[in-house]
Formats: sequence, C-alpha cells, structure tokens
Amino acid sequence: MASSTDAQLLATQVRRLLEAAPAATLPMTYQQLAEALGLTPPRTIQRVAQALEASMREDAERGRPFIAALVVSRRDGLPAQGFFELAVALGRLPAEPARHVEAYREEYRRALAERPSRA
Repeated sequence: MASSTDAQLLATQVRRLLEAAPAATLPMTYQQLAEALGLTPPRTIQRVAQALEASMREDAERGRPFIAALVVSRRDGLPAQGFFELAVALGRLPAEPARHVEAYREEYRRALAERPSRA
C-alpha cells in the first residue's frame, strides 16, 4: 500500500503535469494521466485517483479551483463518482446530484482559466 507521502509526491507530479499540459489536450482521461506519469500496473488508476483526491484537498484548503477537474473518465467525459463525492464533502459542489454536472463544468472552466500562464 502506498504511503501518504507517496500519494502527496504523486499529487505534486499530477499538478505539474496538468498545469503544463496544452489546453487542447484537456480534459485528460485517468488512463492518459497514468501513462503521462509513467505509472505501471498494478493499481495505476487507483494511484491516480488517490493523487487527484490529495490535490483536491490541497486546492480546497487554498481556495483554488480543483485541478482534478481536468481529468475525466473516457466512458462519459466526466470525473469518476469519487470526484463528486469528495467535492461535495469539501463544500465545493452542491449536495444535490442533479446539479453536479453543471457545477463540475464551472469548476472545469475555473481550473483551466486559473492554471499558471505559460510564456
């Protein structure tokens, strides 16, 4: 099992990668992110999810948009259910599931807009 230090280290790598990615390559799927990070099985998607959750907690603490909003499932183009559950728990998304997609799209726009500019 990965330690919390490993998850935090991976979360830092995830943030750097998503901040530097060209806007045209976003959103990125969980699998694309795992590949870009050079992760190999087992548990690649689980490790990506844990890193994204760590980044969400950090973003919530610092009042930033969720960089994790830039990562989606290839099935439906939305983040996994865990994203929505944690976003609600962190007070960022409304509790009503019917409002999740609209609120997520706004979070996505904010995360994309507030990435550091690349000169």
